[in-house]
Amino acid sequence: MRAAVCLVSGGLDSATSLAVARRDGFDCYVLSFDYGQRHRIELESAARLAANLGAVKHLIVPFDLRAFGGSALTADIDVPKSGPEAGIPVTYVPARNTIFLSFALAWAEVLSSFDIFIGVNAIDYSGYPDCRPEFIAAFEKMANLATKAGVEGQTKVTIHTPLIRFSKSEIIKLGAELGVDFRLTHSCYDPDERGRACGLCDSCRLRLKGFADAGLRDPLEYRQ
Repeated sequence: MRAAVCLVSGGLDSATSLAVARRDGFDCYVLSFDYGQRHRIELESAARLAANLGAVKHLIVPFDLRAFGGSALTADIDVPKSGPEAGIPVTYVPARNTIFLSFALAWAEVLSSFDIFIGVNAIDYSGYPDCRPEFIAAFEKMANLATKAGVEGQTKVTIHTPLIRFSKSEIIKLGAELGVDFRLTHSCYDPDERGRACGLCDSCRLRLKGFADAGLRDPLEYRQ
């Protein structure tokens, strides 16, 4: 079996992406990040998902994007609760997926792996620029210029984005088919001290709508 590095935040998209990698026969090495996010409770979900979905190993890499701020997730900025914003929302974390994929690429090189899975989505999402197919294609091209294996022509690094053209309801249906336990996931940007989802941030709204459109019940507890 080939090894794959799978980025897992703890949300339902990354959980389903991990399940797809497992279905497709990869040995899954799960990578998560403690980057100073206000909703770092998601890391508990990532650990539970990695164990539940049979990861070979799970690493949580710490670094602190609060040093830069610029996002409601890494600075003292309120998380919007009134519905979608015009343009790129304030919950966008500058360069986050570029950083995440760079770490994944480094671990993949050490593992002699040439496959990276990330659960980005360009249909039902918040409008983040680093979730678009154009970004993924550009990063993949860069990865094959920047790695020893790429330079030596051994093989080609592939960034797998199995959910990029799926609606949220389609992601949930696929996850259910692949045995993802959505009780283990976490999506909220602004949970309370008990870990309950707010029900009003963009991420909660997209999740709730996805479950409703899929005809399934969201098993998480919400404050509202």
